[in-house]
Amino acid sequence: MKVDPARAGKLSAWVWRRLLQRLPILFLALHCGVSHAHKPSDSYLSLSPQGNQIAVRWDIALRDLDNELGLDADDDGQLTWGEVRSRQGDIDAFALPKLRIASNKTACPVVRSASGGDQVLHELDHHSDGTYLVLQYAVSCAAPVNGLDIEYRLFAQSDPTHRGILRILSPTVPGAVSATAVLDPENATRHFDLVAPSVLATLRDFVTEGIWHIWLGFDHVLFLLSLLLPAVLVRSKSAAASHWLGVQSMRTAMLDILKTVTAFTVAHSITLTLAVLDLVSLPSRLVESGIALTVLLASANNLRPVLRERRWAAAFLFGLIHGFGFAAALKDLGLSSQAMAVSLFGFNLGVELGQLAIVAVFVPFAFLARNTRSYQFGVFKVGSVMVACIAAFWFVERAFDLDLTRFGA
Repeated sequence: MKVDPARAGKLSAWVWRRLLQRLPILFLALHCGVSHAHKPSDSYLSLSPQGNQIAVRWDIALRDLDNELGLDADDDGQLTWGEVRSRQGDIDAFALPKLRIASNKTACPVVRSASGGDQVLHELDHHSDGTYLVLQYAVSCAAPVNGLDIEYRLFAQSDPTHRGILRILSPTVPGAVSATAVLDPENATRHFDLVAPSVLATLRDFVTEGIWHIWLGFDHVLFLLSLLLPAVLVRSKSAAASHWLGVQSMRTAMLDILKTVTAFTVAHSITLTLAVLDLVSLPSRLVESGIALTVLLASANNLRPVLRERRWAAAFLFGLIHGFGFAAALKDLGLSSQAMAVSLFGFNLGVELGQLAIVAVFVPFAFLARNTRSYQFGVFKVGSVMVACIAAFWFVERAFDLDLTRFGA
């Protein structure tokens, strides 16, 4: 079956016009939902079985608890330990029922204190992406633990993108990890056998986490799209006027995309590995504001090209910064060397698969519409301006540690 290029171009132009009508909605969604940080919502859960008891350490981001429970009593944008401590009961009542642990089909309840309440200790800890509240307690099972059923539903109603990063320590080998997993609303209940860790299960979980991380990391997505937008265009060499023209063939576009995406992949893989292995460490604030700046510069280059034929070089340089951002999802896990290697490989593979999915969806439509005004002006130019504005907003917030969404509220 042959496709009429003219008809396909008209269809693609219609698609782009429909997307342009919805750009303001996209702008508001990005402004409201992802202006504060690129890292999706995660909590970190560590279980240490010993006999018939399990020690639980649960790190939950204060920003997530504040969004859910309104912990900031004076609404000044700064959470104090006093504000958190005064709401410990509310936090426990909200969080503890969202995590259910069972062994041999029998629930393992939280160990009670002498006064009859849940025996939970609270403290603060600093992760790469901010301050977390640490809940430490123990659950008691009816018999020695050799398998666990975990039900995890924290923020399931309010934030479907939230993930629980789980590790279960070996009950027999000190310091060894029996299992790791990523818990989310679609995989809320999981069973774990603690006899032998499953490398394939760990790999699968972190491939999935890597895919979702790139898809939900809106600054990474906008950076990638900023690099892809001009891939189907070529700058005219006319002395009279300089403007963009559609490339002659898909092969030309794909060669440009291959160089750019490969450079980005190699670069962020290098720094992701270095950061996760703690060989190189940069402050989170520097990384986050740096990522926003890369998005701003990539979109600005579309409007006033400085790098035309060498966008791959910019993709490599900027990709080094994005790698440190990707590492934030794994750096706080404290996995054993074997689990770290598998998790790192799986996560990086997932990021690449997520990138390829974005390329596969975007490029065919862009190629078909490359010669239309809807694409060259509406998508390429207007889209680049909007991405630059969003990135500038992110940069100011992150570099100067501001919350601009509170202004005028």
